[in-house]
Amino acid sequence: MRRYGLIGLKLGHSFSARYFAEKFQREGLSVECSYDLYELPKIECVADFIRNTDSLQGFNVTIPYKQQIIPFLDSLSREAQDIGAVNCVKILPDGRTVGYNTDIDGIRFSLDKLLCGQRVEAALLLGTGGASKAVQYVLAERGISCSVVSRDKSKGDLVYEDLSQDILASHPLIINSSPVGMYPNVDEAPALPYEYLTPSHYLFDLVYNPTTTKFMECGARYGAQTLSGLDMLYAQAEAAWTIWNRP
Repeated sequence: MRRYGLIGLKLGHSFSARYFAEKFQREGLSVECSYDLYELPKIECVADFIRNTDSLQGFNVTIPYKQQIIPFLDSLSREAQDIGAVNCVKILPDGRTVGYNTDIDGIRFSLDKLLCGQRVEAALLLGTGGASKAVQYVLAERGISCSVVSRDKSKGDLVYEDLSQDILASHPLIINSSPVGMYPNVDEAPALPYEYLTPSHYLFDLVYNPTTTKFMECGARYGAQTLSGLDMLYAQAEAAWTIWNRP
């Protein structure tokens, strides 16, 4: 049995196990592969997790460990090193661990789908965690300027209280990389002045559970185009699967 999984602090929101179970069933791999959820109370538990999980080939990493896991890995891919965050770990035959970032694959795919070829010059990025780092990497690839919004001014370029009609007008792309609105807190949304949104705005929520978040609902109310994190989840999962299974 080849084992894979997801580590994080709380994983009740995750669709990953279901996605891989359906994939294994569809591809005739259910007998030889499994994917499970592993809640770790602290990142220091990851060494025992790797050591004690039989036939573990690789695993995904989610909140809040995408940055914290780096010191526990033997090496990083170039992208993961540049981003400073890891969401995919491959275990080599000799036991060494390599960190990758496949969030960037999901973000690229999702932005292509949301923007449909439209060019935007500037984005507001909500949140400063590991997923935020991956978003910043992809926006830089595309020449889209980015202002990071945080509740703490020392961590970002703006705080939510700074967001005016002029700022929203000059940032047509707004991306939520924070966990605000994620199950079970489905009635929460980032504290934006949504009344300043227009049909020229594009809202991308990295949250995928629920598939339509409060952030998306508030944006759609004012005509904005919206996209959930579900496509990103699927694209990054397939990229991880490719990494785990290549020589």
